[in-house]
Amino acid sequence: QVQLVESGGGLVQAGGSLRVSCAASGRTGSRYARGWFRQVPGKEREFVGGISWIGGTIYSDSVKGRFTISSDNTKNTVYLQMNSLKPEDTAVYYCAASTMSDSRAVYRDRSDYKYWGQGTQVTVSS
Repeated sequence: QVQLVESGGGLVQAGGSLRVSCAASGRTGSRYARGWFRQVPGKEREFVGGISWIGGTIYSDSVKGRFTISSDNTKNTVYLQMNSLKPEDTAVYYCAASTMSDSRAVYRDRSDYKYWGQGTQVTVSS
């Protein structure tokens, strides 16, 4: 089992920045990919970005160029740096971990992730 805990959400004005973190504990020995997703009420959880164990990243078109994912594998922590935030970025942000231990792989599909955090609210005011 892997436990994921997000932190760092909050309220920010449009154009501002925020960084959320995701710390993993438990069976963290495998070299798995991590993903970030977000969800607003009434909508499906959508992919934001992901990072492979060795640091390769992918992003959704809606956040590309504004958001950056990084990781510190010594701390089993992944970060989502969000810049130039927009009101439409308001959502609950979830981190996720896959169980497929390909150190180069990173995934967009929710079904590729087995473990999920509890989510952290990010609110961007206009």
